[in-house]
Amino acid sequence: MSLFTLGARLAADARRLAATVKISRGDAMREIRRLATHALQLTPAQLIVRERESPGRFDLSAYGIVFDRRLRGEPLPYVLGEWPFRDHVFKVTQDVLIPRPDTEVLVEAALGACPEGRATRVLDLGTGSGCIAISIAIARPEAVVTGVDASEEALAVARENAERLGAVNARLLESDWYAALSGQTFEVIVANPPYVAEGDPHLDALKFEPLRALVGGSDGLEALRVIISAAPGHLDPGGTLVVEHGYDQRDAVCQLFSAAGFQSVETANDLSGVPRIVVGRMARKTPDKTRRKSAAVSA
Repeated sequence: MSLFTLGARLAADARRLAATVKISRGDAMREIRRLATHALQLTPAQLIVRERESPGRFDLSAYGIVFDRRLRGEPLPYVLGEWPFRDHVFKVTQDVLIPRPDTEVLVEAALGACPEGRATRVLDLGTGSGCIAISIAIARPEAVVTGVDASEEALAVARENAERLGAVNARLLESDWYAALSGQTFEVIVANPPYVAEGDPHLDALKFEPLRALVGGSDGLEALRVIISAAPGHLDPGGTLVVEHGYDQRDAVCQLFSAAGFQSVETANDLSGVPRIVVGRMARKTPDKTRRKSAAVSA
């Protein structure tokens, strides 16, 4: 390939990106192609065809801006301003976490508690970009999905995503966990709360993401304690709570579920086989006849 082609320019940028942000050459080239198609408003197929052309035939100013942002270490989803999750593309900004494939397991677990064709009442705590609430709303159009977040900036992103993706059955409210939901109950509550401990070395790699959505106190369990302990007051009898947690928190989270009175507690692994999800179900009310019979026997 000629040194004076767009393809040569992109290949050189990929080598520079790989060396600077410490990723493989293959990953760097894939990222460069995504940046180029985004900035030049080309499809991947169009880019391949036009890589043989001279760079002078393109206005590369927009590409140069996004390349420089990525070169400084900003995550690709924030540079692009969008990222896929399940079958949809969500707007993302640095006010919200980047949607991750492992969280799709959380959505699947929640959908398992939402029968198709039923107006299940679902609550998503700490909705962020809305990717969980909106994915559930789209997959279960009969459901009534509420997403809450304490951040007005995050809610603005979530509302734009809901409008863009046509999630008309999703309502998005400002609330610090359950604070604005007094007296309201749901059949399913789902949450991907902050669960990284303060000072965790993994936070260095997450410096562009909002810390309030990542850090859950000194042990990472602060938000999970609040969510799990208060969940019974906002769940219908037989209702389900589904939470995502840290890679080493399964046992502690299961204990929190048991202490809160959940009747059955199950766990699930993420896409890498790491324990990541806990599902708890509340007991259903005992029928009146059974309670009266039990009382008569006791008497």
